Amino acid sequence: MLALLYTSLMPIQDKNGRALSTAEVCSKVRTRLKTIFLEIWTGFLWWGVGFLPFHTLRRFFYRLSGMKIGPKSTIHMMARIYYPAGISIGKGTLIGERVSLDGRRQLPNSKGGLQIGNHVDIASEVMIWTSEHDIRSSEMKTIEERVVIGDYVFIGPRAIIMPGVIIGEGAVIAAGAIVTKDVEPYQIVAGVPAKVIDQRPKTAINYCLGRPRLFQ
Repeated sequence: MLALLYTSLMPIQDKNGRALSTAEVCSKVRTRLKTIFLEIWTGFLWWGVGFLPFHTLRRFFYRLSGMKIGPKSTIHMMARIYYPAGISIGKGTLIGERVSLDGRRQLPNSKGGLQIGNHVDIASEVMIWTSEHDIRSSEMKTIEERVVIGDYVFIGPRAIIMPGVIIGEGAVIAAGAIVTKDVEPYQIVAGVPAKVIDQRPKTAINYCLGRPRLFQ
């Protein structure tokens, strides 16, 4: 009732100057409140949980947030987590410090989310994105596209994985590479943008990664 009275006396406009109906205003208010809550929780994960020097505690809070983490998988300290409910990690996977993991799938009909397989080794400061802006859109609309990383993949330090990319089993991403297209199983890619430079033998992926470093 209050929203109806307010909108009739002082019409509310969107960022493009279009007057909003009462239903649209109520919807935007609900969305904004939800967004604020998610931002507060994200900040807690970054600045509170991310600096806890205990793997078990970090895993507890990440799982509490909706992230699926398999047995013996670890995310090291100071990770930047976006929308943990959209992230799935298999077993025996090690993820280095200061990584960015983007699980966003919040838009209507979103195809976003992040799936990481088993025994994946992700080095420090890697960034994996599932959300970006459409630079061809007059409104810079947001696009969310799923990223899938197969089993036994190795991603070197400071590599960047862009939205919509699928990385096949056993592939290797060199340090500093920017991956904008799918990577086939066992391929080794490097560069900006990443290109195939070699092939990894299939016999090289029969292993389990070592234990995570304590207090990191």
